[in-house]
Amino acid sequence: MQDANHGGGSFAATKRTQPHRGAVAALSALAVLLAGAAAADPAGESGATDALKKLSLDELVNVEVTTVSRHSEPLLHVPSAIQVITSEQIRRSGATTIAEALRLADNLDVARKNAHDWAISARGFNTALANKLLVMIDGRTVYTPLFSGVFWDAQNTLLADVERIEVISGPGGTQWGANAVNGVINIITKHARDTLGGYLEGAAGSSLQDQVGVRYGTQLAPGTFLRVYGEHFNFDDEQLADGASAHDRWHMSQAGFRADTELSPRQALTVQGDVYDGDEDLAGATTENSGWNLLGRWNYRGTDDTGANLQTYLDHTALRDPVPAFSLQGHVLAPAGFLRDELDTFDIDFDYRWRASERQLLQWGLGYRHTHDDVTNAPALAFFPQTLDQNLYSAFVQDEISLTHALSLTLGSKVEHNDYTGLELEPNARLRWDLGADTTLWAAVSRAVRTPSRIDRDLSEPTPSAGLVLLAGSDTFVSETVVAHELGIRSQLAAQVAGSLSLFYNDYDHIRSTSLTPTTILPFFFQNNLHGETYGAELSVDYQAGPGWRLHAGVEPLHEHLRVNAGQFDLNAARNEIADPHDRAVLRSSWDLPHDLELDASLRWTAQREINNGPTIGIVPSYWDADLRLGWRVSPRLDLSLVGQNLLHDRHAEYGFPDATRIEIQRSVYAKAVWRF
Repeated sequence: MQDANHGGGSFAATKRTQPHRGAVAALSALAVLLAGAAAADPAGESGATDALKKLSLDELVNVEVTTVSRHSEPLLHVPSAIQVITSEQIRRSGATTIAEALRLADNLDVARKNAHDWAISARGFNTALANKLLVMIDGRTVYTPLFSGVFWDAQNTLLADVERIEVISGPGGTQWGANAVNGVINIITKHARDTLGGYLEGAAGSSLQDQVGVRYGTQLAPGTFLRVYGEHFNFDDEQLADGASAHDRWHMSQAGFRADTELSPRQALTVQGDVYDGDEDLAGATTENSGWNLLGRWNYRGTDDTGANLQTYLDHTALRDPVPAFSLQGHVLAPAGFLRDELDTFDIDFDYRWRASERQLLQWGLGYRHTHDDVTNAPALAFFPQTLDQNLYSAFVQDEISLTHALSLTLGSKVEHNDYTGLELEPNARLRWDLGADTTLWAAVSRAVRTPSRIDRDLSEPTPSAGLVLLAGSDTFVSETVVAHELGIRSQLAAQVAGSLSLFYNDYDHIRSTSLTPTTILPFFFQNNLHGETYGAELSVDYQAGPGWRLHAGVEPLHEHLRVNAGQFDLNAARNEIADPHDRAVLRSSWDLPHDLELDASLRWTAQREINNGPTIGIVPSYWDADLRLGWRVSPRLDLSLVGQNLLHDRHAEYGFPDATRIEIQRSVYAKAVWRF
């Protein structure tokens, strides 16, 4: 199988360190930070800062979230494993892209592959063809039907415009449909009224060579606001294990707008759009990706929890991806070439909720999506048919029932019809028990599906014209399924301490396998011959150690057990669909110093990762790493910061099979200035 996340969403590459003395300096700085924080004075505040900076821990755990049930509810009482990344956390982390900001969610496994590609998943299955995580930006689903995953190098926006990122680990199929198997990421940008005036940022450093972003927001009329933005950045080459350049530099430009207007005291309309263009190198070849999107959303808020939403969007993406020659025992069967993919998506979604009684909140919705996918095949990699139109119809219903004052039950299901497998059912039951004003215990049982992608059904590698097809899709490939069992508790234990613990046991069936063609052996083809279980825990704790000092810790153990069905076959012995560390941990500190200074630190640990898509099982060694950020609020209009990333190593591998082509991520430093006008 070839790597769908390599080289700008490339399908072209086959799937398959020692600490530096700087580690001492980084750890020493972290120790000083922790030891001295108790005496810190809170940094000076400015009206220009994000409002979330001023929230207490109590207010943060009660931030309103919308992704779990498709309506607003306080985080503390949400019956789901969810974490929220706020705009202030993003700013103080020093993150430069959306993918990098997702490291702030303990319930995600985030690994950087090279200068422009990332492996991101929840609760396992973080392979090169990771496909069990649904990602949305302001309600717009961002994934490719080529492999049902996300091209992370094509998903970005000006991070200063992000209000929050809601990250659910666990199925979300009842609300959001197919592919919300192991989690949902919902990236929510700020209302245009919250970004008035001018904003200019610039950064430069080692790996991040240069970055510039600009935004301007204005009020067009009473209740009507508009912002426009633009951004461009360049990332330098990372390195191979021998210190040679990986030749994987990345350039990206993006611009967009958002307009919000109040049609009436109870109705609002949002119109927004983006356009982007980028190119990136890998192994001496250049990938090009570009696209645009346009979204409209109407929202109605009635009395007594009544409400409705209507959203529609158009999305166009274009990919030009180099595919190397296909060789077998030194003989070139198919020459090098380019795979081109153009995808057009039209989506419309409506949901309505009303208070049926004092104890019941009912919600239902309808949706339709049409995709037109046009592929120009490369000699060594192809999809048949090259042009494919698909339709997805959906409906869902959900009933939230208050059994007692403290106990509530949510029952619901989504029904979808797709062109590959027909009807799919994704039910969900959630029980919430409020043990007090500050503690919620919850349990859930859910079913979700991952519908077939074009790789599963339509792949040919290489093309039949080469005389030998090695790997092919199968028209009998069916949807992968999971039945998830979850138990969790979320509590504010004291004014200074809050935490959450989620336990899960997931039962998977019909997982992708690779079979042999009877008699001829070749081509290998995809089937659903695997089943198995995963189980683990997600623990997060926040501690307000002082007026200007906040600590966060997270731990996530994970165990995966996939097996070949009795009497069936898998070429990879049930190993090809998982590539995950068994344990991860993080410690973060955010400290407001005197004189308007800020000091932020992050220390993270990842256990070894098995990469199973090479000739043998490959290992990515376990590693510790640390990031530091020093910020200075020079004036209400000017911010300066210095950021150091991956400080414990000259370079280290986070992903990839251990051969001469595996790319290692370097230590990097950059400086940034922000001007508001």
